Amino acid sequence: MSNPMLSGKRVLVTHADQFMGPVLCDVFERHGAVVIRDTDPLRAPGAVEALVARAGQIDALVANLAITAPTTAVTDVTDDEWQDCFAALVHPLATLCRAVLPAMIERRAGKILVMGSASALRGMKRASSYSAARGAQLAYVQAVGVEVAPHNVQVNAIAQNFVDNPTYFPPEVQANPRFQERLKREVPLGRLVGANEDAEFAAYLCSDAANCFVGQVFPVCGGWVPR
Repeated sequence: MSNPMLSGKRVLVTHADQFMGPVLCDVFERHGAVVIRDTDPLRAPGAVEALVARAGQIDALVANLAITAPTTAVTDVTDDEWQDCFAALVHPLATLCRAVLPAMIERRAGKILVMGSASALRGMKRASSYSAARGAQLAYVQAVGVEVAPHNVQVNAIAQNFVDNPTYFPPEVQANPRFQERLKREVPLGRLVGANEDAEFAAYLCSDAANCFVGQVFPVCGGWVPR
């Protein structure tokens, strides 16, 4: 590649061993980025601040946060389940953004990309706690995105579902005939979005070619959500 679109960019990827983390790191490195792969759950007090201090300059933050999605009926959701979803997906995101934004604003350059979920864009049964936390992520992105855009910092999100990844669609799920039937029934694409397809789009959104996008939520889900 003669001119990698992320050449020299320092990119922090959280939960780098989960969800889209491994493929994101590989694809970003292929595009010339210096990738800081972090695997801390980021739940302990001070964990985010310590990570950002260790990382040094961060040109792009990829907030790739994952949790096993509960499948609890709404009437059976406990306070612990509700709080756990927000503790894993929402609170670290806000802390990460507060930690990296001051330097980005000062430099007048930076990208934040949230790897979110399309479950926040379409109702799913037995997913109220998870969908609510994912929805909070997207609302936060839209608000922060318009706030920091005048400082030439772009904050956006990919809202994905039916994307090949080991956290939500491991091989045993993909091999299940019932899942294959559901895929053909619910997803117009008729297959999972490839992990590399998703990661390449993420790399583009973290590049200087994507400076015009402000607080946007991009569904990547094979047409499961049409907007």
